[in-house]
Amino acid sequence: MKPAIVEKYDSIIQQSDLVSRDLSWLKFNERVLDQSKKIHRNVFEKLKFLAITASNLDEFFMIRVGSLYNYLDYDKERVDYSGLREEPFKMKLMDESHKFHVEQHEHFSQTIMPELQSQGVLLCNISKLTDKEQEKVHDYFVKAIYPMLTPMVYDGYRTFPILMNKLLVFGVVTTSPGDRQDMRKMSFVQIPANIPRFFEIEREDSLLLIPIEEVIRENIVSLFRNVQIEGISLFRITRNGDFTLEESEDMDANFLEEVKRKLMERKSGRVVRIEIEEGYSKWMMNSLLERWNLKMDSVFLVKRASLIDFTGLWQIVGNKKFRERLPQTPDPVKPLSYQDEGIADIFDVLKDKDILLHHPYNNIDSILDLVEKASEDPDVMAIKMTIYRLAKDSRITKALLKAAENGKHVSVLFEVKARFDEENNIREAKKLQKAGCFVIYGISHLKTHTKLLLIVRRDGGEISRYVHLGSGNYNEDTARLYTDIGLMTTNEVLANDVSEFFNVITGHSMPSQYKNLITAPRDMRNQLIEYIEKEAENARNGLPSGIFIKVNSLEDSEIIYALYRASQSGVTVKLIVRGICCLRPGRVGLSENIEVLSIVGDFLEHSRIYYFHNNGDTRTYAGSADMMVRSFDKRLEALFKVESPLLEKQLMNILSYNLKDNVNSYVMQEDGSYVAKQAVGDEPQFNVHREFFDLDAGKVMQVQLVQ
Repeated sequence: MKPAIVEKYDSIIQQSDLVSRDLSWLKFNERVLDQSKKIHRNVFEKLKFLAITASNLDEFFMIRVGSLYNYLDYDKERVDYSGLREEPFKMKLMDESHKFHVEQHEHFSQTIMPELQSQGVLLCNISKLTDKEQEKVHDYFVKAIYPMLTPMVYDGYRTFPILMNKLLVFGVVTTSPGDRQDMRKMSFVQIPANIPRFFEIEREDSLLLIPIEEVIRENIVSLFRNVQIEGISLFRITRNGDFTLEESEDMDANFLEEVKRKLMERKSGRVVRIEIEEGYSKWMMNSLLERWNLKMDSVFLVKRASLIDFTGLWQIVGNKKFRERLPQTPDPVKPLSYQDEGIADIFDVLKDKDILLHHPYNNIDSILDLVEKASEDPDVMAIKMTIYRLAKDSRITKALLKAAENGKHVSVLFEVKARFDEENNIREAKKLQKAGCFVIYGISHLKTHTKLLLIVRRDGGEISRYVHLGSGNYNEDTARLYTDIGLMTTNEVLANDVSEFFNVITGHSMPSQYKNLITAPRDMRNQLIEYIEKEAENARNGLPSGIFIKVNSLEDSEIIYALYRASQSGVTVKLIVRGICCLRPGRVGLSENIEVLSIVGDFLEHSRIYYFHNNGDTRTYAGSADMMVRSFDKRLEALFKVESPLLEKQLMNILSYNLKDNVNSYVMQEDGSYVAKQAVGDEPQFNVHREFFDLDAGKVMQVQLVQ
């Protein structure tokens, strides 16, 4: 963009009381990239975080930029929180994306490549190999790659091929001998996704990694015999993956077909980004831009010394040879409220007390064991669950199948609209349905994001309900990487609330109120605003007040303005927001009393905790909901109240520890940027992702958020 336009747009952006959701997301990915630059990390950790930024950016273009194109292409109006309309905002967004792209690739070329080489790992092209090694590579191409490649020509007789999302593609410009230049033809060779990204050659003291595109480039002439190759261009496209599902009355048939149809559309959706190697054919590029209705700001240039698609780096990170070079996570510790984990009978324990789990510091096995035990227990009559994402080889699915085989009533709501997990969820849901489980494939106009489990059991002469409520998925894979909260209880008030909520999900019921649940889409926004306003009233009356909230994202403007009003009333507001934050902290006259931190480190922060001081009569909730429009209006969500003194103190301690962290913490500035928080003076390092492995009840019971 021209400097004058840049200054104008930046001025409009900074005048807004709100930070752009999409620009804030890019700042989040900058914090992830910063983890790849940390001096204390070895090169394999750095590779991991760089690969994560690439996956994140792919999703950003598919969903957020895809959504923006839905407005641009159909001439629909949209004013971003930044104050910019569709086209100016796209210009700003692409400008920031290009800056990030350059930063990624400079880091890879200037830091990671030399560090890899020092570890005996060399990314190289074929010219650096010995004759014998070149012969080995050629043999691999002939036997394993060549049969899988399909050149697809586009000319006046053949339609333009559908190029797949996120695959590497060679664009080859050719002419026949004697043809005029205007008789050029364009062909495309896609590199199949099931070919390893690097061909590995071991030497005595090193490991050579030859990118698969270099293997194909060296031999591509074998696909174009007796024609002249004018240009070879390596590129990768990203397609719009943002779609919404229409309501359907026939949930089991039409709705599933609608999901499947939209998944097919994602594969051929509008192109929103082109990543391409330098030295590309300008004739081919002009043709692609015209076909896909793109401008040059959607083209991201990659130097030959770098690499297109850093997600391929997972092959190096996951290599068995380097497994020991990644830092080992300490073994999970026993929950403070369940010190006899693995010894006592879980059903007996829950009859006496509630259990709070904090993953990954506490093992998810307690939940999995509960479901597995329930599937076998002859006294268990029914199991009800909501499922958003599952592990690929899920113990949950197996336990529910076993429960159905054992004649128990099993009700499962499978959210088939869980983004990028749609196909897996449909497949798993059908397994359960065939086994006799009552399966609901989501609710068409809402996503069921809440995480609930209800087990109905005969205990002697009475019926008991065992409940689990959580912030995270019932997924044993991600539970080792995501920080999440889970509550297991037989508390009758919560059990009754959960039973009522399942009736809403599976039937036609609208309870007048819940006692210890706050649910969306009906009540959550208004109830949270009511709690915020109560803190503001207390502050104005000279009473103690305080709001401490930990979420993934804060985007809802009604909540943000309520927090601004609380700040102006003198309430201390401390927010721990991992990702998107559209609130501006520290603005004079608006938000002086609001502090925003973001924790980005070894674990992905996923737990949501809400604490309102309420003049000492504290209100402490946890659950699945962020403070976003989609959470309040477009999802079935639940926050659950935690009242047990030890468990409530645990949640307060999580907030306190997050605020103390000076290793993984970034402080948000008024302009939307972030500054890494550092230890001050002789202050010791406090790494929140290690401190939770060393907790005791005595430390926890001493915590105070409002002094």
